[in-house]
Amino acid sequence: MPSNSAQPATNHEQLARGLGWFSVGLGVAAILAPRSLSRTAGLRPHRLLLTAIGLRELACGVGILTQRRPAGWIQARASGDLMDLTMLGIALASNRPKKARLVAATAAVAGVTALDIYCAKNLRRGPRGRTASGAIHIEKVVTINRSPEELYHFWHSFENLPRFMDHLISVRHIGENRWHWVAQGPATFRVEWDAEITDDRLNERIAWRSLDPSDVDHSGEVRFERAPGGRGTVVRVRLDYRVPGGLLGARLAKLLGRAPEQQIDVDLRRFKQFMETGEIARTEGQPAGRSRSNSLKFDRPIRNDLAAK
Repeated sequence: MPSNSAQPATNHEQLARGLGWFSVGLGVAAILAPRSLSRTAGLRPHRLLLTAIGLRELACGVGILTQRRPAGWIQARASGDLMDLTMLGIALASNRPKKARLVAATAAVAGVTALDIYCAKNLRRGPRGRTASGAIHIEKVVTINRSPEELYHFWHSFENLPRFMDHLISVRHIGENRWHWVAQGPATFRVEWDAEITDDRLNERIAWRSLDPSDVDHSGEVRFERAPGGRGTVVRVRLDYRVPGGLLGARLAKLLGRAPEQQIDVDLRRFKQFMETGEIARTEGQPAGRSRSNSLKFDRPIRNDLAAK
C-alpha cells in the first residue's frame, strides 16, 4: 500500500501558506487602514508603529509564500507575534476602555503565535528529525604548500579554527565526536550550534553535520588530497546549508557580507596564508590601517583581493 508519511509535511506546508496570506493581509491592513485596525483591537491609533508592524508582516508573508518550507520566515512571524503580545499586555495593564476588544485581540494573537511555533517546528523536521531538503550547496578548493598530514592535524584540532576563521569566536568539545560552535553573525548577533563528526579518515577527510536544535543547519566535509608532483595539498571544502528565508535569506546574508560561500573563500585563503607563513597579514595597528577591521565598506585585505577578482 502507498505510504502516507508525506501527508503531515503537506499539511504543514498548507498551514504555512495560510499563515503567509494572513500575514500579507494583516500587513496591508496595518499600512492602509491603521485607525480601523487600532479600533478593532481596542488600541489607540499609532500610525508609525502600525506601519512598522505592517512592513514586518508583509516581509514575512512574502518570505513564507515564496519558499516551499519557510521555517525561518514562520519563526520570524512568531518573534513578531511575541512583540505584539508584549504591546497588548502593556495596553491591558493600563486599564484602558474597550478592554474586551483588547482581550479578544490578545487571545487571537496568542493563538496565531502557537500556530506559528507549531508550523515552524514541523517544517524544520525531515527524516529522523533532520532539516528537510532544499539546502544550498557550495564547494571551494585551495592548494596549500604543506603536507596533508600537517593540514589534517591542524584542522582536526578544532580549537585552532578561530585562528584563521575570523567569524568564529570559539569551538569547544562537549562530548564524544561533538563540538559546540559560537560564531559572529551579521551586525552584533551571535549564532551557536552543536555539531557531530560523522566521518574521520586520518590525513584524508573530516565530515560533520549540525545537530537539532541549531541556529545554523548544515553539513559538510573537508578533504586533504596530495597535489600532483608533491606540490603541497589540495584542500576541498563542501558545505550544504539552509538559512532562514531560503534564497531570499541567502541573498540578504550576502549583502551583509556573511554568506557562507563568501566566508569560506576568505577562510581558505587565510588558512593557506597561516599554514604557509605562520601568520595572517593584517592592516590593524599599521599607520595607514584602522584600529579594527570589521566594517563592510573597508574589509580585510583578503576580502579586497577577492572583490578585485
